[in-house]
Amino acid sequence: MGKYLQIEPNAQKPKYQQLIDDIIEKIQNGTLQRGDQLPTINEITQSLGVARMTIIRAYEELRERGIVAAQHGKGYFVASTDVQTTMHVFVLFDAMNAYKETLFHSLKEALGDNVAINLFFHYHDLKVFENVLVNNIGNYNFYIVMPHFNEDVSHIVGQIPKDKLLVLDIDIDKFDNDYAVLYQNFEENIYTGLQEALPLLKKYKTITLFLSKNQFQYTPNGIIKGFKHFTQEFEIDSRIIDNLEVDCIEAGHAYILFLESDIIRFMNHVNKKGLQLGKDVGLLSYDDTPIKQILGEDGITTISNDFQKMGKLAGRMVRNRQKGKVASPSSLIVRGSL
Repeated sequence: MGKYLQIEPNAQKPKYQQLIDDIIEKIQNGTLQRGDQLPTINEITQSLGVARMTIIRAYEELRERGIVAAQHGKGYFVASTDVQTTMHVFVLFDAMNAYKETLFHSLKEALGDNVAINLFFHYHDLKVFENVLVNNIGNYNFYIVMPHFNEDVSHIVGQIPKDKLLVLDIDIDKFDNDYAVLYQNFEENIYTGLQEALPLLKKYKTITLFLSKNQFQYTPNGIIKGFKHFTQEFEIDSRIIDNLEVDCIEAGHAYILFLESDIIRFMNHVNKKGLQLGKDVGLLSYDDTPIKQILGEDGITTISNDFQKMGKLAGRMVRNRQKGKVASPSSLIVRGSL
């Protein structure tokens, strides 16, 4: 009986996901009807050589979606032919801003119409992060978590079954390739972006990095490491300051800012002093947004990930249950501010 289920042993898609897709396809084309008994675990193991836990994982996910039902002592049966049953996805971000909005909408589109998403925020509060996550374990078919903390959170995130988890934007060092992680290598990305911008930066005496610590701005340690690596290697005078101090802004110097609100304060101060952005003072930002594209005369130069592409890739990783660590690259976008 199990012979009619098919998998491709060498395919990149996990075997349990192939079983799920094959059962759904057979329900859609009428091969399986409501009430039909599915092959037993032993039958599939013997015919396809698939591990028992792989089959159980596939059946249990279909059961959670209401497509199959389990009867004690009898096995699994088709409970519904409505295979468009909604998949419930838990998403935990740190906060919402312009680039995360782009990421979220791209992710939502990539997941498809039959997916219901509940979005939560932790605002860089570790207790909130843990409470929201732990209190929702078991309530969703899949979990997408953005652990924006400069400390180890593997003991918290690791409570989610690894086959139902995507870690987004930040790598967790203690997780191996059995986990799904889509991350930015912040240290490498800012170093590479600044190196590409070096011909423009050479006309300035110093570079100051403003961290915006007082304003829900998460700055990964990798950004600070990459910035220090760059300035030391190329012997550039540099400073790192916790928050924007407009009195520090002087002609002949370059500055790195994150927040749009800080950029607007910066530009207002520059204008009041009669300085020209991109000539008298340089400005570079991290994470591109629509507003940064139009601020000033010719926009703000940024080092940025493509968050639309990142959202699409995240959705694809969820749908295909893709495992492993995938780095999402950044690029330098040169505009008039530098």
